[in-house]
Amino acid sequence: MKTRGFSFPRQRQVLFLFLFWGVSLAGSGFGRYSVTEETEKGSFVVNLAKDLGLAEGKLAARGTRVVSDDNKQYLLLDSHTGNLLTNEKLDREKLCGPKEPCMLYFQILMDDPFQIYRAELRVRDINDHSPVFRHKEMVLKISENTAEGTAFRLERAQDPDEGHNSIQNYTISPNSFFHIKISGSDEGMIYPELVLDKALDREEQEELSLTLTALDGGSPSRSGTSTIRIVVLDVNDNAPQFAQALYETQAPENSPVGSRIVKVSAGDADSGVNAEVSYSFFDASEDILTTFQINPSSGEIFLRELLDYELVNSYKRNIQAMDGGGLSARCTVLIKVLDSNDNPPELIISSLSNSVAENSPGIVLAVFKIKDRDSGENGKTICYVQDNLPFFLKPSVDNFYILMTEGALDRESKAEYNITITVTDLGTPRLKTEHSITLQVSDVNDNAPAFTQTSYTLFVRENNSPALHVGSVSPTDGDSGTNAQVTYSLLPPQDPHLPLASLVSINADNGHLFALRSLDYEALQAFEFRVGATDRGSPALSSEALVRVLVLDANDNSPFVLYPLQNGSAPCTELVPRAAEPGYLVTKVVAVDGDSGQNAWLSYQLLKATEPGLFGVWAHNGEVRTTRLLSERDAAKQRLVVLVKDNGEPPRSATATLHVLLVDGFSQPYLPLPEAAPAQAQADSLTVYLVVALASVSSLFLLSVLLFVAVRLCRRSRAASVGRCSVPEGLFPGHLVDVSGTGTLFQSYQYEVCLTGGSETGEFKFLKPITRHLPPHRVGKEIEENSTLHNSFGFNY
Repeated sequence: MKTRGFSFPRQRQVLFLFLFWGVSLAGSGFGRYSVTEETEKGSFVVNLAKDLGLAEGKLAARGTRVVSDDNKQYLLLDSHTGNLLTNEKLDREKLCGPKEPCMLYFQILMDDPFQIYRAELRVRDINDHSPVFRHKEMVLKISENTAEGTAFRLERAQDPDEGHNSIQNYTISPNSFFHIKISGSDEGMIYPELVLDKALDREEQEELSLTLTALDGGSPSRSGTSTIRIVVLDVNDNAPQFAQALYETQAPENSPVGSRIVKVSAGDADSGVNAEVSYSFFDASEDILTTFQINPSSGEIFLRELLDYELVNSYKRNIQAMDGGGLSARCTVLIKVLDSNDNPPELIISSLSNSVAENSPGIVLAVFKIKDRDSGENGKTICYVQDNLPFFLKPSVDNFYILMTEGALDRESKAEYNITITVTDLGTPRLKTEHSITLQVSDVNDNAPAFTQTSYTLFVRENNSPALHVGSVSPTDGDSGTNAQVTYSLLPPQDPHLPLASLVSINADNGHLFALRSLDYEALQAFEFRVGATDRGSPALSSEALVRVLVLDANDNSPFVLYPLQNGSAPCTELVPRAAEPGYLVTKVVAVDGDSGQNAWLSYQLLKATEPGLFGVWAHNGEVRTTRLLSERDAAKQRLVVLVKDNGEPPRSATATLHVLLVDGFSQPYLPLPEAAPAQAQADSLTVYLVVALASVSSLFLLSVLLFVAVRLCRRSRAASVGRCSVPEGLFPGHLVDVSGTGTLFQSYQYEVCLTGGSETGEFKFLKPITRHLPPHRVGKEIEENSTLHNSFGFNY
């Protein structure tokens, strides 16, 4: 808590005068209770539950507490039983001094709803102090010519008790010269006066000694004594005379020690020693003697210690002037203490909450009381908090204030507030007190997890290892603690045929996604699913995001040769006339690749050949063509091995074997298969020239006959005959046929062939090639539809 001079900011202000301001949260009664002083700690005062008309246990449920005005805990509340007990042994004289009645004011505070009850406790006096005279001996100098009936005022005894327990009577020891007369004052106190009954004679008795007794009214009565020594003086016929009977003055409470307060003055008409006047306090209490001092010669009154307006606001005491002959006179001095702004406002916290749940408007955070011991403008106060905070002060009764939230707080915007309550008085100079409160805003689950993206795209290369980490999803949650702890899950797929549980899994704690099994691009190129994120608040909040998984192709499929077939059946033989020009199309190797992209880009090259340099293969379309003119020296039987390679990494390949027969013309009657050619060549070597000679004579006749017979036979057996090079049905899987534009076959080639009649070995001749252009996506279908070779007209590939 800080106290310093005030520099007033333009902030929200609540002006509260220490006069009553009738603003209250609830109707509050006024309870009056009493207790006898000096009772032991824990003594019963009252049952508050019964007195307030509340059920047993209600005080504890409503957080009832007792707050005293001076922030001292004189009373203790047992909230379970409702009993109000003393918290210490109370001494009325220490608490209130001479003030009567002795009242202790306190408040009873309750929550739910908030209420303040004002109450007061009267501390009843007991006779626990005896009267005490300040001086054990008093000296009176009385002239021998003093008239009978003259009264001499004596110093009164002091008794801290009040009322009936205070001093009620004075007595004097038995004697023949004096008796005691009791006199009252305007302050409600009694004074003893010694009254002369018989004239004194100094020559007979110079001194008298009497005992003065003070009695209080307690039961049993207490008393105190003092000795009065009377000195009989010679005649002094002029007593001192004060210039004023009453001296009034003012002294600021911040006057320094040693300051002159007032000066009294008395004159004496006598001369010599009888005219010498001395000044003193008459019948002064201990607080007067410790606060002021008087110069016995000059009559000046000085300050011995600092004044405190809040403790004593005025002093009224008697001053005695005595001459050298023993005659005296008295006057009254009234000193009024002027208040100065020397007390900063006090802020007394009655209840305080350092934590509040967010989204809760109108919550009571603190209840406190403002107190300023100064008076007037010095005691008026202003109370406020910072303008930029969502809090306000609500005044209540008896200088109480309530600090409340102005609206619902949002922890995500601000989790902690430093609230400074400033109380300033209106004195000069202004003093202020600051009290800081640190408020923590506790979290409420009001924020659902939020994904950083509405959809995620993950890439997985096929043939991955099981349990491969493929990616993560990462939502954020603006809450804290348990409310921000997120659990991840896979939501049911929208496609009921997608086996999501066997494809991926998610780590419920961190959102990592794993592929459960090896993926095959050729079977599944992509799939998508939804991921849910649920926090652990109550109630739980959740959100979801779409995850799309794209399977990347790997080069895991080798090229597959569609034509010529490589299934171990009788190989197909291509016929090439020896008169073919360079670039003559012999055949075309057709292959496909089950992969995609560059993994399906195929290239062709001639790996082996019987006659290197005779044939060539076009790298991009697999066409086999002659590279030069054929000669008689070229072997009639040619074997070619073509390598088909994809563009993957690492590349995969396949080979196709081709058999080519070089013929003089397509009209030769018999062409042996490559397997029988070596044995037959030696047997026919002697008749070669004969056959050539006969052929040259009758070639025209034989050509006509052969053509006629061949045409007739082909037409009759077209439905029943199957070519030696037919493609078996069901050989190629469906997914390998549909090359989707990635294969290399962009033309379909059709050959018209005819079987030779009566041939046991199934020789055939290609009459002419017919080229038909097809789009890529029709190639596979054409191959499948025309997989059966027709004996007379040919096949498509």
